[in-house]
Amino acid sequence: MSLHTLPLTPISVEKQEFRHAMSRLGAAVNIITTDGPGGRAGFTASAVCSVTDSPPTLLVCLNRSASVYPAFMQNQMLCVNTLAAGHETLSGLFGGKTPMAQRFIAAEWSTLVTGAPILAGAVASFDCKVTQVVSVGTHDILFCEAQALVCNDNTHGLIYFDRGYHHLMRQEAS
Repeated sequence: MSLHTLPLTPISVEKQEFRHAMSRLGAAVNIITTDGPGGRAGFTASAVCSVTDSPPTLLVCLNRSASVYPAFMQNQMLCVNTLAAGHETLSGLFGGKTPMAQRFIAAEWSTLVTGAPILAGAVASFDCKVTQVVSVGTHDILFCEAQALVCNDNTHGLIYFDRGYHHLMRQEAS
C-alpha cells in the first residue's frame, strides 16, 4: 500500500476545470416552478438532492443572478418536477432565455398544495415550501419541505451527463 502526501499549499481549481469535471457528474434533470405574489416562474436545474426524509426535505440550488430569482424568493413555494425521457425540449425551454409565458405553454400543468405548477408526465413532482435559504458563492441553497408528492410509474427517467441527455429505463418490479 502506497501513501501519497498532499501538497502543503492548496492548489487553485480553475472555474472551467471545475465545470468540466462537474459535467461528468450525472444528475436527474428537473424543472423547478413557482407561482404566487412574485409571479409564475420556472427554470431547469440538475442541482437538486435529498436532504432528509423526516421531515421530507430536498435542496435546490438557484443562482442569485437568475431572472427567476426574485419570484422564487417572494413566493417561498416551489415544485421540483423531475423530467421524464422525452422532456429534453422542455428542459431547453426552461434552461434558456425563452420568455416565461412560452415556457409554460409548452406543457400541461396542474397544482397541488402550494400552488406551484406540477408538470403532467413528470417522473416525480415534489410540491414544497421553502424552509431555509443558505448563500454560498453565486448561489442560494433552498431547503424545501415537501407538502405533497406525485409519482408516475409509467415513464422513464432523464439524466444529464457529459453535456448531453440520456434516458434511464425503469426496471420492472420483481
